Amino acid sequence: MNSKENPDDFYERFQQQLEESQAWPGLYMFKFIVKSNPEQINKLKQLFNNPSEGVSLVNSSKNKFQSLTITIEMKSPMEVIDIYKKASAFKGVIIL
Repeated sequence: MNSKENPDDFYERFQQQLEESQAWPGLYMFKFIVKSNPEQINKLKQLFNNPSEGVSLVNSSKNKFQSLTITIEMKSPMEVIDIYKKASAFKGVIIL
């Protein structure tokens, strides 16, 4: 979403794209970039009820950032959007 776009318009368009791109329920891959901070990583994992499978954490070359990928079964596009809305409230988290 760019800074000039209305969030409601963005999420409406995103929901439509998700509905058209795959069958629901289904696996969905979330990817986040955060400064190396175990607390931030844990907060993000809590959005998914701390999954034990489908989680990948990769450090950047200088260990300043970490890439968190979570692949998890989601019920619907709205469930995906809800996670993104919650994650966007976290300071310093880049959502890919």
